[in-house]
Amino acid sequence: MGRIVAVCTSAAKGERKKNIGRGMLIANHGLEGDAHAGPWHRQVSLLAMESITKMQAKGMQVGPGDFAENLTTEGIDLVSLPVGTKLRIGDRVLAEVTQIGKQCHSRCAIYQQAGDCVMPREGIFVAILEGGPVQVGDPIEVVAS
Repeated sequence: MGRIVAVCTSAAKGERKKNIGRGMLIANHGLEGDAHAGPWHRQVSLLAMESITKMQAKGMQVGPGDFAENLTTEGIDLVSLPVGTKLRIGDRVLAEVTQIGKQCHSRCAIYQQAGDCVMPREGIFVAILEGGPVQVGDPIEVVAS
């Protein structure tokens, strides 16, 4: 079982997100108030703290939210989860993995600021099946794959 390290949001796409500590995940929508939320397959993005630590080891001054992920996790191997895997986040949220990684079409503001972006290689995306609150410290675990 892993845990949530940060809950991050931004008002616009293509920019770093800010850790707000807690938020509301809305079924079939995503993180309330986030620019990427909506009725599509990439409602919420997740990136492991372990991936961010790799970038820090390369000398980058980055942390949770800097790669535009909504949820930063720790202790769960996100990139090994196949599409269709269901995750329990906190007590109430049920999410389903819809995509592993993504194609980066352009060098967005994140790449320009950080010099690299680990999100296309190691981030995952989920759809929210059952909504509820999420906050730093909440557990995240695989419930079905």
